Amino acid sequence: MSTVTTAMTTTTTTAAPAPPVTLRRVHLGAGGPLSDVRIENGLVTAVFPAGDSPRADGQSLDLDGRTLLPGLWDSHVHMVQWAGTRRRLDVSGAGSARAAAEASGERAATLPPGEALIGYGFRDGLWPDAPHKHLLDAVVPDRPVLLISTDLHSAWLNSAGLALVDRGDHPTGLLREQECIDAMVKLPSASAESTDEWVRDACAAAAARGITGIVDFEYADNIADWTRRMDGASVPLRVAAAIWPAHLEAAISRGLRTGRPLDAPGGLLEVGPFKLLTDGSLNTRTALCHEAYPGSVPGEPGSHGLEELTLEELVSLLRRASSNGLVPAVHAIGDRANEMALDAFETVRCHGRIEHGQLLAPKEIPRFAELGVTVGIQPTHAVDDRDVADRHWAGRTHRAYAFADLLAAGALLELGSDAPVAPLDPWLTIASAVTRTADERPAWHPEQRIPVSDALAGSSQGRRLIRVGDRADLVVTEADPLIADARTLRDMPVYATMLAGAWTHGPS
Repeated sequence: MSTVTTAMTTTTTTAAPAPPVTLRRVHLGAGGPLSDVRIENGLVTAVFPAGDSPRADGQSLDLDGRTLLPGLWDSHVHMVQWAGTRRRLDVSGAGSARAAAEASGERAATLPPGEALIGYGFRDGLWPDAPHKHLLDAVVPDRPVLLISTDLHSAWLNSAGLALVDRGDHPTGLLREQECIDAMVKLPSASAESTDEWVRDACAAAAARGITGIVDFEYADNIADWTRRMDGASVPLRVAAAIWPAHLEAAISRGLRTGRPLDAPGGLLEVGPFKLLTDGSLNTRTALCHEAYPGSVPGEPGSHGLEELTLEELVSLLRRASSNGLVPAVHAIGDRANEMALDAFETVRCHGRIEHGQLLAPKEIPRFAELGVTVGIQPTHAVDDRDVADRHWAGRTHRAYAFADLLAAGALLELGSDAPVAPLDPWLTIASAVTRTADERPAWHPEQRIPVSDALAGSSQGRRLIRVGDRADLVVTEADPLIADARTLRDMPVYATMLAGAWTHGPS
């Protein structure tokens, strides 16, 4: 995540309105006119040409030609995982299973006796060797080790770790999909107080990058966790808390509906979408595809990926949720999974979201707009996964991460990070959508790049303009994104962030 050098001030966001402020000499939106903007009671109340605003009560801040944008959202986050990742061993740079094991051994030597070692970020889709418990046992025999893959769909454990999660009989130590989730749930966890503190720290870091809201898809009872978290202390973000199938009936019995505010200070917490999975992931080779994965035997279990739900089960869950006011958000990565998800939406005739939509058959692309299904995309995955996709989706990558084709077909795109799969940094997300590269290599499938203006809108819940009457959820940047070069866009210096008229980051 980029380093920000401006000073940070954390503001308690409660039901009490923030003091009024006039932002002077600021460009109103990317490429917008130099303006003065009046903010009162958490709303944008007036806009004037620069220098024409009347003298008014409250703070007056000269922004010296900086750019004022709608506050940014990350539409797909696993917040506890992201907060925890910031304190775990990073093995994302390991080029082999052996290298990841050796890094684990080095870190284990620094830990107190008996403490479990948890790491993250391994990507075995390109490794020359396979993860196995014996590799970890050889370097860390005396404490549990659990390494979580970068896509959160697999976990690699040593023998002590397997025993800790009641899987001591597992032959390899590499757990995938539901087995992986079950193992993570059984791990010793920090106290709720510690976890909440880590999450609040992560939220403050997100605010420093211009984030004013997130959709949290953490594998948890998010309604309960965020209600507790926001009752305990201020959080500098709006949060839409997703509901998983295990909590669906309880949510229905409580009358919860997507978008409905929950009882939290400042009205910052609302009911999010209903999340469910149709398949796995690319790196884990469990994304459900029409074609078999290289090296597999077509027709054998797992050769085409993993079907988490049948079409009938998916239709039943969509109907149950949508008929009770909960908007479905369906995880679908492979082309067969996306086709099934779209078929389910067409059968139920409800609005909703498909999360990821990474590999699409050309005939499916127009259906998103036709069915009113939003696509929650994570552009950084496109640049991070390019080598894995070239190997495992060879010959099909022209229709992978097809952001430009989706836009051209009229689909509504919402951008996110899927943190901790990618960093919770909206500028990294935006730059990845615009450039399709994260290094010195040429853009990967440059025909699928999207304009900066569309990437900004997709990161702002569709807001393209700042209007009188809008909520004063805003971000001030040092550079104009429309004219910034790729490096500046990626590392965008954020001067200040405002939530409901109160500063959550800066100004210095």
